[in-house]
Amino acid sequence: MANSPKPQTQAQPLMPHATATWLVETTGLTFAQIAAFCQIHVLEVQAIADETASTKLTPRDPVRAGELAMEEIEKGQKDPSYRLKISAGPAQIRRTSGPRYTPLAKRQDKPDGIAWVIRNHPEITDGQISKLIGTTKTTISAIRSREHWNIANITPKDPVTLGLCAQRELDALVAAAAKKAGVVPQEDGKLGADRDAMIAELRAERDALTTEAGATETPREHTAETLFRPNPA
Repeated sequence: MANSPKPQTQAQPLMPHATATWLVETTGLTFAQIAAFCQIHVLEVQAIADETASTKLTPRDPVRAGELAMEEIEKGQKDPSYRLKISAGPAQIRRTSGPRYTPLAKRQDKPDGIAWVIRNHPEITDGQISKLIGTTKTTISAIRSREHWNIANITPKDPVTLGLCAQRELDALVAAAAKKAGVVPQEDGKLGADRDAMIAELRAERDALTTEAGATETPREHTAETLFRPNPA
């Protein structure tokens, strides 16, 4: 029985690791599909997804670079066993804004920001967190299930304070997620309770002062009447 011919290896993207970063952050392709297209090891793709790769590169959009068609990405997302085919022709080196880009110095803060959102706003979905902070659903899921490799060192911190997003973006997302989930943000209830408690405390203090003032004024009135009452003839 004759051996079947081996499939020819297709050309590699010009910047495989930067391309893999873009595919991880932007698409729903599996790590195996991305590794096969970029011709790198699947563990390298995993490291990129977990943001532990030693080399941090700006994501490179292979669609805009002419190396990959959107139709190929759509096929791959529908069928995990499908292997993407690189587009024919020379590819140009282009830098694209792509998804949200986080400076290298702040990428290590992403897990802390993700943990803060998960703890304080459970109504926000992984997809929404991914767009807000600029990370992958795989990383978010690992932190949510406490299976992240560095979970022991993750401390929830406000992503706005960390510089991962703007306050208006976070506020808008929280409001939209709360409305969709049909829940009232916890902050509103807390502020309402604090306000009611403060009002009750002020009323009690006012009543006490009024009672005290009434008790001290009565003897003074009797004393005045005694002093100025004319003596009987």
